[in-house]
Amino acid sequence: MSNSPSSGATDSAIDRAINHTTDAATLHALQRLINVVAQLRSPEGGCPWDLEQTPQTLIPYVLEEAYEVVDAIRQGHPDAIADELGDLLLQVVLQAQIAKEYQQFDLAAVANNITEKLIRRHPHVFGDIQVQDSEEVHRNWEQIKAQEEQAKTDARLTPRLSRYARSLPPLTAAMKISRKAAGVGFEWDNVEGVWEKFHEELGEFEQALKAETKVEQEAELGDLLFTIVNLARWYDLDPEAALQGTNQRFIDRFAQVEQALGGRSIAEFSIEELEQFWQQAKAKLKQDS
Repeated sequence: MSNSPSSGATDSAIDRAINHTTDAATLHALQRLINVVAQLRSPEGGCPWDLEQTPQTLIPYVLEEAYEVVDAIRQGHPDAIADELGDLLLQVVLQAQIAKEYQQFDLAAVANNITEKLIRRHPHVFGDIQVQDSEEVHRNWEQIKAQEEQAKTDARLTPRLSRYARSLPPLTAAMKISRKAAGVGFEWDNVEGVWEKFHEELGEFEQALKAETKVEQEAELGDLLFTIVNLARWYDLDPEAALQGTNQRFIDRFAQVEQALGGRSIAEFSIEELEQFWQQAKAKLKQDS
């Protein structure tokens, strides 16, 4: 069965979605934001700071706002989530406004591109494809993505892996690269092979710490971390969530230790005393949870 939805079925499904979700207030709010951003970028009465910005200078803000959205979602505060999503949306509109000024693309092109992509990759919604569960949806999505990549000039996997390495945080990129490579057969036969690789990389890292340069030590540390990411993949664990949880647990325990010090400096205590406070904090937080 083809993955391409029929035109009639697609148009009908989209029409139903539009009729169901069209909200004049939302469209008005988006247009108001677009107009405000355009005025900020206007040479006539615009903002000097906004006029100085380029797509490249805005990169740190895109990353910062994306991380702040993630943090707000994890905290679970709706008002904060809405606020941070607004900051991220501003970055999208601002990038599109700058591109429009250089006659590259505009916000309509951004919206149309993602809309068409969603339609192509959801033939079970906008076409006549039948699916049983979310796993089948995911398989179809990956298959359609692969077909799209093959239609491009360079359909090799390497350019995509390089893009992940350039554009994603290192831990996220490592998981993505690992999954994609495994998906084309570059994979261990079983998890025991991954554990053997882990111990091999651990030994090489220990050896590098004893006798190699800092550059070589960091290279071996990277190999070890990448292998740990592969272990996480094999056990269906999320290394990002795992490290985030560890970071927060450390902060919570450290706060308990500082409270136990009664206002005195950490430097006034021995490492043995601090370890005792740490274990007490660990036990208390475990009991409280």
